[in-house]
Amino acid sequence: MIKSLRRLALVFTGPTIIAFAIAFAVPFLVGLYLSFCEFTTVTNATWVGFDNYVRAFSPRERFLSSLGFTALVTAIAVLTVNLFAFTVAYLLTRKLRGTNFFRTVFFMPNLIGGIVLGYTWQTIINAVLVQYQTTLISDAKYGFIGLVLLLNWQMIGYMMIIYIAGLQNVPGELIEAAAIDGADKWQTLRHVTIPMVMPSITICLFLTLSSSFKLFDANLALTNGAPMRQTEMVALNIVNTFFTRVGVEGVGQAKAMVFFLLVSGLAFLQLRATRRQEVEQ
Repeated sequence: MIKSLRRLALVFTGPTIIAFAIAFAVPFLVGLYLSFCEFTTVTNATWVGFDNYVRAFSPRERFLSSLGFTALVTAIAVLTVNLFAFTVAYLLTRKLRGTNFFRTVFFMPNLIGGIVLGYTWQTIINAVLVQYQTTLISDAKYGFIGLVLLLNWQMIGYMMIIYIAGLQNVPGELIEAAAIDGADKWQTLRHVTIPMVMPSITICLFLTLSSSFKLFDANLALTNGAPMRQTEMVALNIVNTFFTRVGVEGVGQAKAMVFFLLVSGLAFLQLRATRRQEVEQ
């Protein structure tokens, strides 16, 4: 039986392997090669070594400043999104009236595209700021606040659903046992509920980290990097390098490779840390 399964392994895994190679592996390897070249097309590339990477980190490219701004937005968004999402999920798993309605309302922003969200929040925030004779793109701090608000509004509902699934799987017997042992609600939450929903926390941290770090469309619609590219996140910086300037395609490709490695590394470290917490619990 085992030998038969081994013979048929490629039959079942072959389509997936081929799709992975076509959609990811081959484009990644081609992109890696092009990051060391000056090129206009894939077939018109000249090897330049590490020159593109050196140029990518020059002050003129503003890649490092975009990385710093992206890291700041991501750090605040990951913290606030997960805190609010868990709080809302915890409240909506209590025996309250209208919980299904509120779950739907909180989830709906996740169904709206980033471009629409960006222009919507731009209108809302500017309507407030105009009362103080300023706009969203007049000061980088307003752009930062706007991006954090947008990310929270978009992602809290989705993360809430994942947290609700985790909270509903916490055995009621454990909660009752904690109450019998004299634990109050905070102690039960800290020592029973949170350890039991660590798998959900792991998933939500991964999703918010990767989504926030790769944010592009909402950043484009909300501020487009203004003022003076101070609110330009990394994905927007890379796209602008490719499509708004001529002769720097290799630099843009080098930025993309660095960005890919950075996001992959951060996601791996986060997953490893939270998985370790799950094992310890």
